Amino acid sequence: MKLGDLFQSAGENVQFVLVCAAVIAVLLLASRFVERKWLKGSIASVRSTKYLTLCAMLGALAMLLHLFDFSVPFLAPGFYKLDFSEVPVMIGAFMLGPVGGIVIELVKILLKLVVKGTSTAFVGDLANFVVGCAFVVPASTVYHLKKSRKTAVVSLVTGTVIMTVFGSAFNAIYLIPAFASLYGMPVDAIIGMGSAINPSITSVWTLAIFAVAPLNLLKGVLISVPTMVLYKRISRVLHNTAQSECTAGKEGQPQM
Repeated sequence: MKLGDLFQSAGENVQFVLVCAAVIAVLLLASRFVERKWLKGSIASVRSTKYLTLCAMLGALAMLLHLFDFSVPFLAPGFYKLDFSEVPVMIGAFMLGPVGGIVIELVKILLKLVVKGTSTAFVGDLANFVVGCAFVVPASTVYHLKKSRKTAVVSLVTGTVIMTVFGSAFNAIYLIPAFASLYGMPVDAIIGMGSAINPSITSVWTLAIFAVAPLNLLKGVLISVPTMVLYKRISRVLHNTAQSECTAGKEGQPQM
């Protein structure tokens, strides 16, 4: 589906679009509350223009990585994809906090829709956004509580666990039925695709447990390792770029 078809598709799926908007609003409001309540003084204070610039840059990089997604056919049906797009999102969240991570994630998805459109009636795009936030928000919150290399490792493990549990439940309860409805594919057909890979998959929930959960665990590793390797170097470059416009808060510089 190309850009010219997006508005027509959105109009035909108003309820789903409203759900997407509600999810984005709740995530932003909850993350903003966390930043003000528990992370005040821990996140570098950056002028709004530089903040938006960093979000746009990292979001664009994430979108490019998102275009090179790939399936893992021995784990899950082919419409489940993995990519490395959460790495720049996670780096941005370590710098700017949970809200910054959500904004970068949103920029990534919106740019992807403009460049490539959707092939999953928007369900895959919502899944990528929400499951990505399920990793990025908890991980960046834990990291900003006490910045250190050890905390960074703990934060990434925490993000992986939460993403795996939430992502599996979200697929079983909402995403798989929504995909079946909007894309016109019977739920039994989707389960059958999973059964062809793993005979233990006989229902929506077993599909989530035996396919989605392992895939999200693998995704957590694919995000965490490059983030640990790259964050300190990249954040220094970005901090130096923003130095003239940035007033660092408590422990504003990277501590990993």
